[in-house]
Amino acid sequence: MSRSASSRANRRGEPPPSPEPLPSPAVDSHTHFDIAVGGEDREPTDAEVDEAIAAAVAVGVPRLVQVGVDVGSSRWSAALAARHPNVLAAVALHPNEAGAGAATETALAEIDRLAALPQVRAVGETGLDRYRTGPEGWAAQEASFRAHIDIAKRHGIALVIHDRDAHDEVLRVLDDEGAPEHTVFHCFSGDAGFARACLERGHVLSFAGTVTFSSAGALREAAALTPLDQLLVETDAPFLTPAPLRGRPNSARLVPHTVRALAEVTGVPLDQLCGALTATAERVFGPWDD
Repeated sequence: MSRSASSRANRRGEPPPSPEPLPSPAVDSHTHFDIAVGGEDREPTDAEVDEAIAAAVAVGVPRLVQVGVDVGSSRWSAALAARHPNVLAAVALHPNEAGAGAATETALAEIDRLAALPQVRAVGETGLDRYRTGPEGWAAQEASFRAHIDIAKRHGIALVIHDRDAHDEVLRVLDDEGAPEHTVFHCFSGDAGFARACLERGHVLSFAGTVTFSSAGALREAAALTPLDQLLVETDAPFLTPAPLRGRPNSARLVPHTVRALAEVTGVPLDQLCGALTATAERVFGPWDD
């Protein structure tokens, strides 16, 4: 999600209560603490972020991936991961930022520099967005996407894809460039057919709170056919709050709602699913220090 939408999404009522803790640890593979805890108008304090991380740990989510969307948030993400053992970082220029002209040579060089840091384990979120960016920005998005793929491959770390209304185009670029060994479709939004196309290529699908929405039958079909070693879960907090809490701010501590929904969809016992989600996350992003 682009930072430009953050203020609307981050102030939609009172934060919901924490769910019942998971029986085994799981991972929030994609969250934005800078926006969820702070907002568009300010960065959160270290104490506020530490409190939010502790709340996630308390419900069985001790491992998290903090994701950047521009140079500033990517630097912030790397800094958080450097000081906090529960957090790894992903760094990138969001496709909507790229479509608006932010993917300059200087900006991409800074993402490249950050990607070399030991606590940075992914380049993302990058990709294509045909919803918020109009045709005038598509060429810039694609050029940025290709540059990010190159950065991920050169540093030997994962690639985290933002794909909105651009399924075929994203696969075309990945096939052209050659995808990194670990490529994650963040907040997977396709149907079963697109899921199969991604899975056949060895990509990993990460499901957010959208899989809990009553209208998301096609998304649940995609989740049901995803092998456990290609499955991740995320919040994308403060966005995409799972049912029945839609309309209220999302946070990393709410990921158990989505994990439980995935257990129902896949038919995998909850404890086993938690273990599989953790194993996949550690294979994709490497080990945490916690």
